[in-house]
Formats: sequence, C-alpha cells, structure tokens
Amino acid sequence: MTKTLDVITIGRAGVDLYGAQVGGRLEDMGSFEKYIGGSPTNIACGTARLGLNSALISRVGDEHMGRFIREELARHGVDGRGVVTDPERLTALVILGIRDEERFPLIFYRENCADMALCEEDIDEAFVASARSVLVTGTHLSHPRTEAAVLKALAFARKHGARTALDIDYRPNLWGVAGHGEGESRYVASGQVTEKLQATLHLFDLIVGTEEEFHIAGGTTDTVAALRTVRAVTAATLVCKRGAKGAVAFEDAIPDNLDDGISGEGFPVEVFNVLGAGDGFFAGLLKGWLDGEDWPTALRYANACGAFAVSRHGCTPAYPSLEELNFFLKRGMMRPDLRNDAALEQMHWSTNRHGDWSEMRVFAFDHRMQLESMTGYTPSKGGAFKELCLQAALEVQKGRTGYGILCDDRIGRRALHTASGTGLWIGRPCEWPGSRPLTLEPSLGPDCGGLSEWARENVVKVLCFCHPDDDDSTWDRQLAEVRRLYVASRRNRLEFLLEVIPSKVASVTTDTTATLIRRFYAEGIYPDWWKLEPLDEPEAWARVCAAIEENDRHTRGIVVLGLDAPEDLLKASFEVAARFPLVKGFAVGRTIFGSVARSWFEGTIGDEEAVEEMAIRYSRLCAVWDGARARVREAAE
Repeated sequence: MTKTLDVITIGRAGVDLYGAQVGGRLEDMGSFEKYIGGSPTNIACGTARLGLNSALISRVGDEHMGRFIREELARHGVDGRGVVTDPERLTALVILGIRDEERFPLIFYRENCADMALCEEDIDEAFVASARSVLVTGTHLSHPRTEAAVLKALAFARKHGARTALDIDYRPNLWGVAGHGEGESRYVASGQVTEKLQATLHLFDLIVGTEEEFHIAGGTTDTVAALRTVRAVTAATLVCKRGAKGAVAFEDAIPDNLDDGISGEGFPVEVFNVLGAGDGFFAGLLKGWLDGEDWPTALRYANACGAFAVSRHGCTPAYPSLEELNFFLKRGMMRPDLRNDAALEQMHWSTNRHGDWSEMRVFAFDHRMQLESMTGYTPSKGGAFKELCLQAALEVQKGRTGYGILCDDRIGRRALHTASGTGLWIGRPCEWPGSRPLTLEPSLGPDCGGLSEWARENVVKVLCFCHPDDDDSTWDRQLAEVRRLYVASRRNRLEFLLEVIPSKVASVTTDTTATLIRRFYAEGIYPDWWKLEPLDEPEAWARVCAAIEENDRHTRGIVVLGLDAPEDLLKASFEVAARFPLVKGFAVGRTIFGSVARSWFEGTIGDEEAVEEMAIRYSRLCAVWDGARARVREAAE
C-alpha cells in the first residue's frame, strides 16, 4: 500500500488555557490564551510545520472546543480523519501558567473526557497502514479501553511495516497516582505504572523520555540502571532528554556514563516555559528520524525545536516552521531569549500564518466619511446598508476561498460580527477617516489596547496618506502612529495591512511607492499585507515588488485599491497588476457600492435590489481580475 502519511500520533487532544500573565500563581491569573494541546496533538502539529504529512487519532467533544481542535488541525495541515466526535463527552481542557523558571502550575480537566473514550472501534486498519510511522503517548496506556485502542493500532502498524515510537509522557496525575492539584508533578514512583509500561516497550522502535520518565519505565531512580532495565525488554533506540544538558541516544547497550551516548548540538537558551518543550523536541526528532538523518542530526533538529518551545509562550504556537528551523540552524543563535530575537520572531510569524490567501477578491465597504456625507444617511441606516453589502459579498463568495471584505466597527459592527466564521477574509480599519497626519480611531485607546477585543480572524488595516517628500515632522508623527499600531497588532497576534496613498499628497513617479515601502521596512515595520493604489507602469510595479521581496519574501502580498475608479479603468489597471505574482488581487469599494448606496439612502431602491446590484458589480469585478490573471498564466505556458 502507498504510504501517504509520514506519521500518525495517537492520544490526548485538548485545549490549553494558558495564563497570559507571567510570574504569578494560577490563582492570580486575569486572562488566558487559548491554544490546541495534548502531547500527540502538539507533536502532530509540530511535525506538520516541519513539512511531514501528519495525522492524529483521538476523540473530541461535540461542542465549541472540539470544533476548535478540528479547525486548528486543519489550519496546521494535520489530517483529522482519525479524530472521532464523541456525542457524550466534553473535550479535555488544561489550565496552566508560567510562575518562574522552575514552576509551571497546571490543572488537568480530564474527568471522563472525550479522548479517554478512544476505543478499538476507532482504529481503522487502512488508515494506520497508510502511515510510515505511528507514535503513541503514555497516558493512553493508563486505561484498559484506550490501551486496547493503542495496542490495536500498534499491531496494524507492525503488520504493515510502519515504524513505532513511544513518548513516555509520564504525568502522575493522569495515571491516578497524584491528586488534581499535582498536575505539575513529573514523577511519582508506582510499581503498577512501571509494570504497565514494561509490558508494552517491546512494541516500539523508538522510545523517548526524560530521566524521570525512564525512571518510571525502569522502576528505579538510578538513570543508568533504569535505561538498562528498559533495554532488557526492548531493542528500540532510546532517547533520554536531560534538560539543559541536551539529549542522548542509545542504539545498543547502555554505557556507564550517559555522556557516552550519541548526542547532537544543543542550544543554551533562556528557560522561559518548559511546558510543551518535549513535544517540540519529539517533532524535530521525528523529522530527522523519518528523513533518514543520522542521530546527531536528528538530535540537533530536536534540540533546536525544544529550544524554540522553551523560549516562547504556549506549546504548539511556539514550534518552528521548516523555513524557520533552517534559518536558525544556518544563522546560529544570536541571543538566549529567542522570543526577543527580532529577525527570528519575524521569520516565526511570517512562516506560520494560517490560511491560503493566494487569491484576493475583496469587497471594501469600510468607508465611513463617504457614507456619512450622503443624503439620507443616519447611523442606523448606515449599519443596515453595510449588512446589505455583506449579503452581496456572501452571494458572490458562495463558500469559496479567496474572497473577503473590509468593514469597520463604528458603522458596520453588525455586519462585521456577522461575517465572522463565514470563511471571508476580514479586514478592519483603524484610521480616523481622511486624517493626515494619521490619527487612529479613538475606540482603540491610547495604547491600542482595544485590539485585545478583536476577533483573531480580523486583519488590522490602516491607511496612511504619506509621500517620500513629507517633512520630517509629518513623517515622524505618522510613523509613530503606524509603529504603535503595528506593535500592538503583533502583540495581539493579528495580521496587519498597511495602505499607502501617496498620490493624494503630491505627484508620484515610478519610484514613489517603492521608496515609501523601503522606508517602512527600515523602521522595522513588516506588514502582512500591502494595499496600494493602481500603478499604470509595469516598471513601477516591478520596483514595488522588488522593494517588498528584498525585505520580506514571506509577505502575504499586495491588494490593489480602487479609488472610486470606473470599471473600465480598473480593468486596465488589473491587466498591468496581474502580471506580478506578488499582487494577489484587489480591494475595491465605491466602484461596487457607491451609486447603489446613494440610491438606497434616498429611498429610490430597496434592499433586494441593492444587494442584487452590488453582487452583480462585485461578481463582474472578480471576473475581470480572474480573467487578467488567467491571461498571464496562459501567456506563461
């Protein structure tokens, strides 16, 4: 059978609620960040980020947290066919935090949780047979029902020639040998647990654990003796994680000194958060193991991935992409607190974004000043009209990818909130309309703290009327506002779109927009998106694309704005812009809704007619863009 998967992981799937405040007790936490969690789930996501075809076998609840896990798996590219929805049980939760360098309190909410209902019927032989390797974690050996499922999967794996791996992942609390308040505990001696583990160790080709985890597997706190006990019942390669000392692998007999094992390059990073570091380590190890690398190389990958996890907040969010890992290994470690390495964090952010937005057809109705000036406008009617705009956008989208909206919160709040979860790309403006120098919407607050209330799928959009010839005072003031918003966007993990319109300030040349772009990059501002006015000359587009790519080759790209241009002029500008792959599409508004809005506010057309007309115009503009792009592709072929 063709092996379409590199690895299937089996076991826990839950939601981590991470205390956002660092340095306090869980009792004192005021807010939490929500991440996907559970060791096998973390490992599946970590390996997917490193380019492996990964899948998970587990169970989740038929509720919001279960759907969150499924959606996150899909965003990471993890195959979720083996994840069963349990109609009776809730998805597991973990509440955890960072107290200091040594204390990481956590509470497991796993009483009769969904993933512990995994059973033999959930294991499909053909699915397991499609994988090159199967990884299980120790928790699912702690209950007869889940143990039976694991053993069935392992039998299928061995039958169909898949490698098998075990992450001992010993949590005394999850084996019932420590109380609910002891979630942080990593070791409690238990003969029953040792006996259970030793009965299964012969089934694995690779076994990974900390020294404490090998102590429970070997039944002794003498690490060498424990490893020798494990070796007596399995021929697996044993990898022992030793914290700051790195990790060592043993393929054969266990030497008297752990230092005599096979080791890989380590990375002496600052310890910020050890939670999930072992899962990151295992993801890197699997990458090397399944790619056929030698153990020093595989351990180097593992140590690097573990170092990323130790230095960042969260588990899965901390793990590197393959591009990021290669960048780090090639460039080297510049500082021990990796989360404060600006170049590395930019690489981490830009190569781990979710969603395919390679095509962008955006209906922009974030306009405020233009609507407020129309005859018949009232705030309530403005909000109602924006809901009609959203209806038109959804009629054109029809559930397909590559479509989006720009919508504000002040007039269009109901439309903005309704759009959430529809699959539309959603941009949200932050500038006070028409302001120059740039002024931000007061609702954001003086520190842009209002962004903490935004839905994570919202993209922060700011329009800056600027020109390379601006005087220093104007430039400094506008730059300060853009930088403040950009930093706050990253802090809140929101993508950032920067729109610049120099033609409204002064005359432009072939170099004007490219010069502006370089200036923002020089100030450390790396927009995920650029929104630019149409450029008539191909050379101007070429210079713009060069300015972006020489600074950020992982940018999302460019969308072209409309400036209320008639369709025939937009068509001509699209023909030029579509020649450049970095231009992903358009974000146009008044060309679609302008005359419709005036008629609707005046009462000469109704809701249905307004929606129909805007949908026709939006659809026609999409066809114009798609046609321009198709002609470019045909010419290239």
